[in-house]
This record gives sequence, C-alpha cells and structure tokens, in this order.
Amino acid sequence: MPILYHYPLAPTSRFIRLVLNEYKSDAELRALVPWERHEALLRINPAGELPVLDDAAQGVYCGARVISEWVEETQTAPFLMTGTAEDRAEIRRLIDWFDGKFTKEVGGPLFQERIAKRFLRGQAVSSDVIRTAIANAHIHFGYFDWLLGRHDWLAGDRLTLADLNGAAHLSMLDYFGDVDWQKYPDLKTWYMKMKSRPSFRPLLADRLVGMPPAKDYAELDF
Repeated sequence: MPILYHYPLAPTSRFIRLVLNEYKSDAELRALVPWERHEALLRINPAGELPVLDDAAQGVYCGARVISEWVEETQTAPFLMTGTAEDRAEIRRLIDWFDGKFTKEVGGPLFQERIAKRFLRGQAVSSDVIRTAIANAHIHFGYFDWLLGRHDWLAGDRLTLADLNGAAHLSMLDYFGDVDWQKYPDLKTWYMKMKSRPSFRPLLADRLVGMPPAKDYAELDF
C-alpha cells in the first residue's frame, strides 16, 4: 500500500489527499510535523519537505505538483487534467497561483502564525502579519469570485486539479474562519460544492490540538 507522508492542515498535503480520495486510493496516511527534522523523511526526500508519496511498487514522489500529475498520469481513466493543451495550461496556471502567489501572500504567513508558532518556543504570534495576510486574501478572493462568475469551476466547465488545489488552500483559512463567504457568492457556491464531495469529508474531520475549527467549518450548507 502506498504511504503518504503529510501534515493534516498543510494545503499542499490536503491537495494530495483530495486527489487520492477522488481516485479512491487506499494510501496509508502518516502525519509528520513539517517544522521538525525527520531523518526517515530525509532519506526518501533530501529536501525534507511534505508531502511525499512512497509507493513501494513504483517509486517515491516528492512535492504536491509532482504527486498530483503522477497520480493523474497513472490512472486508466484520468479526469482531473484533461482537455486541450490550452485547458491544461490554465489548470497549471491556477495551481501555480495558489502554490506560489497565494501561499506567499496569504497561506504561508497564516500557516506560520496560526499553526507553526503555536508549537515553536519563544516565537510570538504577530497580529500585524495576520492582518496583512487576511487583507491580501480579499484581493485573491475577489479574483476567484470573478472566475467562478464566468463558469462553474475554476478552470472552466468541469472539475480539475485546479479546483482540488484551490479548495485545499482555502480550507485552511476556512478552518480558522478567515473567509467572509457572504462577500463572495460565487466563490461560496463553488466551495460548498467542493465540501460536499466525498473526497472532502476526511478533511472536515481534521482537528488541530488545542484549537478547534470555526463553527461552520464542517457544515456543508453554510
């Protein structure tokens, strides 16, 4: 059975869990803390970063983008990265947006302040960093809402890897109640569809020790 080394609330790890769940993979989940050194992880991924998929039969795959496309390419009936070359380019553009720009301006700072610093001694949480990240988030939310006002899914008229990736990133913010969904009706409708998918249900059961999720986090109709 493949093993996925991950951190439950990290967006990149959540993305791969969604991909595996969409394909009904039986991968075993092994949670690791990303800000700690793990010798076993370094032996299979010298970068020491999560997620890592260790498939004893086919190899070790490191990084969310690599894993997601490897899973897609090894399916007998792939459906999350199909269409024309232009369609696939748009899917990749949006994944790059979330993993790059959104993470740098929003998700990364919030992960560091809301999660990592809770477990790192001597590091105080910065309310200024949190306020700036949330202010940045509204710019991104407006863009996503605009995209979803044009078609049903982020990259067009069908579910793709871009939707799973975007939902994974937004789900971390949703855990802490950082999204005012009422301001972004099309984004809210899309996220409700994502939360209602069977692949999303395990994510809704995740809990951070000592910090329960926002009251509507596990609600499908919010």
